[in-house]
Amino acid sequence: MQTSQLQRTGLMVLLAGQLLPMIDFSIVNVALDAMAHTLQATAIELALIVAVYGIVFAICLAMGGRLGDNYGRRRVFLAGVWIFGIASLLCGIANSVGLLMFARALQGVGAAFIVPQILATLHITLKGRAHARAIGLYGGIGGLAFIIGQVLGGFLIKADIGGYGWRSVFLINLPICLFVLITARRFVPETHNTQRVPVDVSGTLLLAGAIGCLMLALALGPLLHWSWPCILLLVLFPLFLHRLRQSSLRLEAANGAPLLPPSLLRLPSVRFGLTLAVLFFSCWSGFMFSVALTLQAGLGLTAFQSGNAFIALGVAYFIGAMQSTRIVERLGKRGALLMGCGIQMVGLLALIATLQLAWPQVGIFTLIPATVLIGFGQSFIVSTFYRIGMSGVPHHQAGAGSAVLSTVQQSALGLGPMLLGGVFTQIYTHGNHLAAITGTLGVELVMMALLVIFTSLNRRTFQPVTAEG
Repeated sequence: MQTSQLQRTGLMVLLAGQLLPMIDFSIVNVALDAMAHTLQATAIELALIVAVYGIVFAICLAMGGRLGDNYGRRRVFLAGVWIFGIASLLCGIANSVGLLMFARALQGVGAAFIVPQILATLHITLKGRAHARAIGLYGGIGGLAFIIGQVLGGFLIKADIGGYGWRSVFLINLPICLFVLITARRFVPETHNTQRVPVDVSGTLLLAGAIGCLMLALALGPLLHWSWPCILLLVLFPLFLHRLRQSSLRLEAANGAPLLPPSLLRLPSVRFGLTLAVLFFSCWSGFMFSVALTLQAGLGLTAFQSGNAFIALGVAYFIGAMQSTRIVERLGKRGALLMGCGIQMVGLLALIATLQLAWPQVGIFTLIPATVLIGFGQSFIVSTFYRIGMSGVPHHQAGAGSAVLSTVQQSALGLGPMLLGGVFTQIYTHGNHLAAITGTLGVELVMMALLVIFTSLNRRTFQPVTAEG
């Protein structure tokens, strides 16, 4: 396996590539109303435009990791940027819902080729403090991009640059793609496994079935009033998972290479990382969705104003992420994670109190103290997620390990708005947005408390496995 040292410029190129898929998770949310008017899209079609990207992204991540292991991580990374750029152009010129939906799915394929290569390259080419600092930057940029999407999307819609309207939220990707394509070949070292492993086609199809059934059911269920097709999709989800597990066990017993290796899933660090992903990232995306909905529908803010309400959170998040390496060195991964949970929970309580006391005169500046605390807490949680999850993964399984963690992370990000959004909708009655957001934030507090309990009970997970940070 080639293990050339990754230099600072190469790291910046990889992080620029990371911005592409993460921004597009949230930037499209603020453009939905404009899309509906231009394309005459129904509520179900809008839900699918949002969901299809996350579904295809999550489905193809594991395959993207395997392709990078086999054919070169830089090569697959660049292929992903090409696909993502072409798909973004198609999104920007789409004149029908069908074409936009196809282009969003193609974006998901490109994103799935990009993301596993970044974390795997960092894991292989860096060691010690350089590795720890790069993982901190990776977590910081990844989380900040999600918030940038909210803010940038609102700005682009308001500015209407060149008269492109909502199309600009996709066309903005093109200069970033061009920069990455020009610089990556020179500054990002190529790495790959010495032996190529066949792609697990059966595992890929079963994973696609499982994720597709779950996310489609949750995306369309509320709109279709949980009719029998949605219930059927939910029933099929665990069946696909069971078949995937059986197929993976058989292939591994025959000395094959399953898409999601059971041996990898048995690692304590990976299992803890997956649990952390489900509990935290679903809360994170659900929080962004529910608060944005409250600001716009409940308080009457525009998309631009709503996006600006997250600026303080984003700045605090980035500052915290830059300090995360120092915090982990001082407190350890477990201590940093618990500190992050504690700060975020205090921030959530402060946000509930702020809304209760100031409603309905809640302004952007009123929210700053609470959102700053939430942003700091989130930054430490995200940075420890990558450090913990990859800590016990062997180098030859770096791509698979990165893909496993990213698959669950992206699935949780996609599920969050549906889960916490469902809580919001159930509580919401007679126009009482305050009760709805208060109850939703209360559910998030409970989930964070579960994460604290789980972390406290799993001390063995945090024993040092490697020296790579």
